[in-house]
Amino acid sequence: MDRNTAFLIAGAGLAGAKAAETLRAEGFDGPLVLLGDEHERPYERPPLSKGYLLGTSEKEKVYVHPPRWYADHDVELRLGQAVTALDPAAHEVTLADGSRLGYAKLLLATGSTPRPLPVPGADLGGVHYLRRLADSDRLKEVFRSASRVVVIGAGWIGLETTAAARTAGVEVTVLEAAALPLLGVLGPEVARIFAKLHTDHGVELRCGTQVAEITGTGGAVDGVRLADGSLIGADAVIVGVGITPNTEPAAAAGLKVDNGVVVDERLCSSHPDVFAAGDVANAYHPVLGRHLRVEHWANALHQPQTAARAMLGQDVRYDRLPYFFTDQYDLGMEYTGYTGPEGYDQVVFRGDTEAREFLAFWLSGGRVLAGMNVNVWDVTEEIRALVASGQPVDPGQLADPDVPLAGLLP
Repeated sequence: MDRNTAFLIAGAGLAGAKAAETLRAEGFDGPLVLLGDEHERPYERPPLSKGYLLGTSEKEKVYVHPPRWYADHDVELRLGQAVTALDPAAHEVTLADGSRLGYAKLLLATGSTPRPLPVPGADLGGVHYLRRLADSDRLKEVFRSASRVVVIGAGWIGLETTAAARTAGVEVTVLEAAALPLLGVLGPEVARIFAKLHTDHGVELRCGTQVAEITGTGGAVDGVRLADGSLIGADAVIVGVGITPNTEPAAAAGLKVDNGVVVDERLCSSHPDVFAAGDVANAYHPVLGRHLRVEHWANALHQPQTAARAMLGQDVRYDRLPYFFTDQYDLGMEYTGYTGPEGYDQVVFRGDTEAREFLAFWLSGGRVLAGMNVNVWDVTEEIRALVASGQPVDPGQLADPDVPLAGLLP
């Protein structure tokens, strides 16, 4: 393979597969290699904690492309081949088996890894993380056999697996260090709604707690001990306390790394022939005016399309606003925009929060920073336009369901 013409993609998940698809669609006809550390062909991760975990979606639907797509498009798919090192100066990567591959351009789509729980007993049998297809398969078995499950961490993964477990009839206790679930993402005004959603469905929600130890008998988990000494019995434990971007090879190679591989709005790293997309990329966002690493499906879907075009020398930039969604019980939600817990000064609701059919908007100085639609559909584009406009709106009109969202735009 000619290193002067070959494009390599490190990471065979959604981001890697979409980059390969875009490169071929844009006319790149050189050697193209997609390297993945798993033995499954590229698949999407949201179903692992949603439809596939619930058993409402078939396995084949999680895959990005049909099995023949890669051969049909002359994409060399190498599974079980993790990139362990890279040499940007030599334009070369090293694989787990010690072999080396040269490249003209490289895309890092290496994703992230669940953060381990740093307490005694975390390595017992029956302690689960959810990141890969096999993890979701194991949790399906847990939900068929267990009667009591403890979920540690009330983020998106923790709450979605909680909803799946309760739907399967399993008793669930959720442990969260913060005062409310999703507090750092949504702020207290909206986090309370998600807390009530789960308690209304029979979840024992314990916030403001610290896990001291996972207990076990005969190498298998049997409970979780809290810092106050109390013990919660469990047949299984699910840990969802965040993820860490897989930046080790990039950092060792001298690329700029800071909470991910640092890239510009073209998704180009500190080396002109190395790009990054998806969970691993800390990208400059030209609309928000800051670097941002987003751990959601939409980035893995759309960022690699921009990266692929930039690799081909096209004048592009990634300026889509962050977007994510969740499905829990009978609640479906979409969120567009971005704000941290300290970034807003007002939350405006439109609709019925008790019935869980509403819109929520996070504002700062009258400007809409982010919007969420809960069991209300076909409004994402209007929310995106409000955020992108950067213009102040009247909070009273924003809350009034009789005022069309489009009418609030300047």
